[in-house]
Amino acid sequence: MQKQIPENTSKNTHNVVARLLLEDKDCKKVLDIPSGAGAFTNRLLQQNIEVHSADIENIMMVENRNFRQADMNKRLPYDDNTFCAVVCIDGIEHIERPFDFVRECHRVLRPGGHLIISTPNISSIRSRWRWFWTGHHNKAKSPLNELNPTPLHHINMISYPEVRYLLHTNRFEITRVETNRVKGISYVYAPFAPVSYLFTRFVYGKEEKAAEQKEKNKDILQKSFSKPLLFGETMIVKAVAKKP
Repeated sequence: MQKQIPENTSKNTHNVVARLLLEDKDCKKVLDIPSGAGAFTNRLLQQNIEVHSADIENIMMVENRNFRQADMNKRLPYDDNTFCAVVCIDGIEHIERPFDFVRECHRVLRPGGHLIISTPNISSIRSRWRWFWTGHHNKAKSPLNELNPTPLHHINMISYPEVRYLLHTNRFEITRVETNRVKGISYVYAPFAPVSYLFTRFVYGKEEKAAEQKEKNKDILQKSFSKPLLFGETMIVKAVAKKP
């Protein structure tokens, strides 16, 4: 019996990412970074997709001749316009230089290729509530151990407006926003949503003076208070690489 490969992410995240990826029928060459033990790589190999796996160290539990060691904070070891898609499952919150990483993703993607990012959803109202009381978000509930720094630490938790800014200022355009699942306990916080929406709408209107950005803020507000972001456990974003 083949040993089960741990996904090392929240439940159902791989299923949603795979669905978003495989809906593009011409997607034939994919970069899986960080690949971890290789659970998502294995899923793609079973779909006969050419998958290139990359991580800071090789802990793969599946054989993939296309594995390469790579630091997400540095230049990726691939040529320009190499991939149809880049998948980054629960990786961006671990790195020091997310802007550089996103620029590298654009470089190695073909024009019109897709970047799919999943990360803990700190935009959820449950996570916002925890932040209000403790100064810490869900999935990062206590201070990081500064005596034992590790790449596993969540050093760069990112909200939806921040990930949108990160992508849209680096020649990507978000096309889908989804979540892995909504836990029942998340709905306990639903009564606070209308007040939060009205206050956020007021602040957006008061603080932003540029007419064009005001229009963009309407979309940001709508997405931020959609079911996936308001109640979801993990934020999953799909974006298309625009031409230079």
